[in-house]
Amino acid sequence: MSPIAMTLLLVVSLGVFAYSATRRWRLMMVAKRPENRADQAGRRIGTVLAYVCAQKRMPRYPLAGWAHIAVFFGFVVLLLNSIILWCRGYSEDFDFWGIFGLNSALGIAYAVLRDVFIVLVLVGTLAFFYNRLVARLKRLTLNFEGVLILLIIFVMMIADLVYEGVEINHDYAGQFQGAMPFASLTAVLLGGFSEPTQHALWQAGFWTHSALVLLFLNLLPYGKHFHVLTVVPNVFARSLTPRGRLAPLSDIEGRLEREETLGVKRVADFSWKDALDFYTCTECGRCSDHCPATSTGKLLSPKHLTIDLRDYMYRHADELIAVDAKPVSGAAAETAAPQVLVPDVIKPEVLWACTTCSACETECPVFITYIDKIVDLRRHLAMERGEFPEQLATMFQGLENAGNPYSFPNDQRAEWAQGLDVPLMVEKSDVEYLYWVGCAASFDDRSRKIARAFAQLLKTAGVSFAILGPEERCNGDPARRAGNEFLFQTLAQQNIEVLNNYKVRKIVTTCPHCFNTLKHEYPDFGGHYEVIHHSELLAQLVRAGKLVPRTRVDARVAYHDACYLGRHNEIYDPPRDVLAAIPGVRLSEPMQSRDRGMCCGAGGAQMWKEEEAGHARVNHTRVRQLLTALPAGGTDNLLASACPFCKTMLSDGLADQGHEGVGQLDIAELLWKSVQGEIA
Repeated sequence: MSPIAMTLLLVVSLGVFAYSATRRWRLMMVAKRPENRADQAGRRIGTVLAYVCAQKRMPRYPLAGWAHIAVFFGFVVLLLNSIILWCRGYSEDFDFWGIFGLNSALGIAYAVLRDVFIVLVLVGTLAFFYNRLVARLKRLTLNFEGVLILLIIFVMMIADLVYEGVEINHDYAGQFQGAMPFASLTAVLLGGFSEPTQHALWQAGFWTHSALVLLFLNLLPYGKHFHVLTVVPNVFARSLTPRGRLAPLSDIEGRLEREETLGVKRVADFSWKDALDFYTCTECGRCSDHCPATSTGKLLSPKHLTIDLRDYMYRHADELIAVDAKPVSGAAAETAAPQVLVPDVIKPEVLWACTTCSACETECPVFITYIDKIVDLRRHLAMERGEFPEQLATMFQGLENAGNPYSFPNDQRAEWAQGLDVPLMVEKSDVEYLYWVGCAASFDDRSRKIARAFAQLLKTAGVSFAILGPEERCNGDPARRAGNEFLFQTLAQQNIEVLNNYKVRKIVTTCPHCFNTLKHEYPDFGGHYEVIHHSELLAQLVRAGKLVPRTRVDARVAYHDACYLGRHNEIYDPPRDVLAAIPGVRLSEPMQSRDRGMCCGAGGAQMWKEEEAGHARVNHTRVRQLLTALPAGGTDNLLASACPFCKTMLSDGLADQGHEGVGQLDIAELLWKSVQGEIA
């Protein structure tokens, strides 16, 4: 052992790491938007225990997931071994004063764990090599850093086996040690070497592990494996607000008067948590693997969006830190560093391809968020620079002038209910539910059928309800997701004033976008209501016997999960419960179902604009996925949904691809057909 060599190794390695870590911290603090992520500590710790310690999301990809679990727990176990080896640089027999020696129960238990996990880490590393070099999975980026890190881990584990094997030959005359079965097998393999050779191998094993773990530590801040250090704080600091909620942009008019940035223009406009997200990306590609935009050939890849922003910060770290340390203004600020993110770093087409479906966030094992960053970048483009797809201008104009994206006169909002005797709130406000109809069900002919079916089901069940009619305006979701936060807040405040004037307590809606906005986003502006989706209410009414499906509806049904009902709000079972209650309905689940169901392509304001160029349309791809669950050529095939926008996109997808024989209905239409024997 060489105390001088060990001291030099530790001081230099830890000193270099301290410098790198300090630089990364200063760079992270360049992102100035304030963010409080220290509340609800108990809940945050629980998240860390579940998703970091228990690796809850990892098995969603079985091979890579279990390999990662093996490597993760291996590193947890072997960290103590690294500390012991460093200490043995000063005292050859150091084992924490007998605590971890083979003469103690704790030492034997640790020896078993260490031996087993060395092999498990080797196996896990081989699985990663297979995914990268043999299978060459598209979601992974093959680069030198990834392979180098795997080599370091693999060599470290071999070094451990060699070191332990020689120890067994030296201390126990090569006798098999039950506490270290794999090291004992290594001892047998090394037993034929001479004593000097084994001693050299022992030295090599010792110094290889001791040095490589420190090399590994110093590589972390410069690549994707930085997540080894940042994952715990990143998961701890995750957003605890509902996934479907976007944080409001405060004092928009004041910001304009003060010439402050709206949304995100530069790195400084992000929060420290956003920068921590960039650091924590593992480049596993799970996000992009399930992104509808990526899957259909658009420029958007959530993984590369994050990597591009991270790499931009790394490339310009000196300039960004310098500007942060000595702020400049005016033209000097613009030229201090290439700070404008769009289009210098991120192409606009990348941002506008996002459907805000949350598939990326559902898959991310380290809780990186993408929608908030994309919308923040859109906010800057839409409100400050006036740059957005031209079709959105028509939508914005309709919302501003008519209160709906279709630009129909708002006094036509109740025409869908002609002949149904549906009361208006102005006529009858003492009701249990306000039925928030939404724009699609008010103006689109296909979606009006959903509203009519649902209203008749409510009347059949004896539910007291009313609608706002011309007093209802768009909830603002398409404006907000398109980055026009000012327009969204204007609509929200107008609607909340009307709702609060009627002292509304309960709201039911057939649109998941309305449901999500009213439930999770209106409270930020004083609108606090109990909001329920029609699939939930219908399931309750069926269970209570207030709605009794009698007529058979013979159909093989593939159900499509709406993103803002499923992933954003985790409502999966109620619509299926409704379908299961209908006699004759046989539900078939496609492989891409529930939280892995693909978006229909309408979310994130995509309903109101043309898709970015790609090799396929999102709704076409989704229809093909759903049809795989149904028998080819079946005369009773049917696609079911619980969202008016999904109905439009799926119907168009069927027609565009020549599947006119396949039906497409909302669950309310199907239930009404069974309850009453006809479709409204």
